[in-house]
Amino acid sequence: MSSQAIAAAALLRRDETITVALLLAFAGGCLDAYTWIVHGVMANAQTANLVFLWVYGVAGDWVRALHFVPPIMAFAVGIVVAAWLRRAAGERASAISILVEILLLVGIGILHNRMPEIAGTLGISLVAAMQAAIFTKVEGATYSTVMITGNMRQAIEGIFAVASAGAAVGTLRRSGIFTAVCAAFGLGAALGALVTKAVPALALGLPVAALLIVMLRCEAGRSEVSS
Repeated sequence: MSSQAIAAAALLRRDETITVALLLAFAGGCLDAYTWIVHGVMANAQTANLVFLWVYGVAGDWVRALHFVPPIMAFAVGIVVAAWLRRAAGERASAISILVEILLLVGIGILHNRMPEIAGTLGISLVAAMQAAIFTKVEGATYSTVMITGNMRQAIEGIFAVASAGAAVGTLRRSGIFTAVCAAFGLGAALGALVTKAVPALALGLPVAALLIVMLRCEAGRSEVSS
């Protein structure tokens, strides 16, 4: 195996650690709480945005309905950017995407007073999409850092499999990981809501701090392999 292949495998493993998954889920919860409280839309849960779009649209309230279109479109753009980044940057896509997300959130915090709708809805949904598209696995299992529905399903299915069919102990560990990710998302939402209501100007500092730790862990893993 070449040194580049070894480095890529090591970085992937670092990206898939439980610590990284929990930090990303925490950041995802913070962002959803922030955008819901400040803008009345969801940064991550585009299902909710789509439901609200059609609920208000069917009722004929198109002013409120169209309020949910920008985050959906920004999320789509973020997915495309993430796909291009994976192709262009290879094994460094995760670290680069986190750096881009941090810079975007800092920029959003600065611009929010002047362009609140553009900065808050478009920028944060784009950040959420990049995170969702780049970080898709924890210890080899597919999961989401920006919503808990799939994680909750897998956690419950694993517990049921162990309880009813005597599945391997590893199945229970995986269920524990998914449960922890759900809890981290909830904690991020709770703290994000508290800080957003108390000091909204500093609320984005929580996800930025979490993402900064993730980036440092990714780069540390790369440095260890290089040395």
